[in-house]
Amino acid sequence: MSRPLDKRLPAFRTHGLTKVYGEGPSAVHALRGVSVEIPAGELVVLLGPSGSGKSTLLNILGGLDQPSEGRVHFFDQDLTAKDEDSLTRYRRHHVGFVFQFYNLMPSLTARENVELVTEIAENPMNAAEALSIVGLGKRLDHFPSELSGGEQQRVAIARAIAKQPTVLFCDEPTGALDSETGRAVLRVLQDVNRKLDTTVMIVTHAAATAAMAHRIIRFADGDIRDIEQNPQVKEAEEIQW
Repeated sequence: MSRPLDKRLPAFRTHGLTKVYGEGPSAVHALRGVSVEIPAGELVVLLGPSGSGKSTLLNILGGLDQPSEGRVHFFDQDLTAKDEDSLTRYRRHHVGFVFQFYNLMPSLTARENVELVTEIAENPMNAAEALSIVGLGKRLDHFPSELSGGEQQRVAIARAIAKQPTVLFCDEPTGALDSETGRAVLRVLQDVNRKLDTTVMIVTHAAATAAMAHRIIRFADGDIRDIEQNPQVKEAEEIQW
């Protein structure tokens, strides 16, 4: 069992994060000394052009990558001090991922795709419950080919939240969807944040998404250019892009 988290602490604290790919003149500096705090329980949107560093930061916070320099704390745990086995446990117990492409198993039903995660999670919710939360309680036994793009993305979200993660990382979750379907997916993410008290971080190019965030972090050239707290959070249905 993982030890309880002190929710009075920030979900994440980073100090001086750098990430360099390659060496010499061809080296790519994906992050250039990023220091930031992410309060627990917030919905945070990371905005910026392609190559600005936002997805790199998400991958490091999610334990999928390691920084070249700097430190990352998850509540009171130093992620940069963990070995690969410890990072695997961190991802298994605390982290959910949602990507632009749904990565569903085509030969499995919606329920069975979610059950892939519940079988290895520490304290999972029932797959049917997770699918009900995302509005697919009547589509449990449908295969991905029988679902729309938005419904497939909601299955992916159900799969991510079924392990009851502390934090949900979403990398361009609406990138492959039209605006109406995208708003429906954002509604689900907003509900997950509010009802499950899950810290949600969304990487996106869609600047309009910032209106639903508690905090907006703008990236450029591998560093944070601006952090803004939203005085009035909009409902997902109000977003236009």
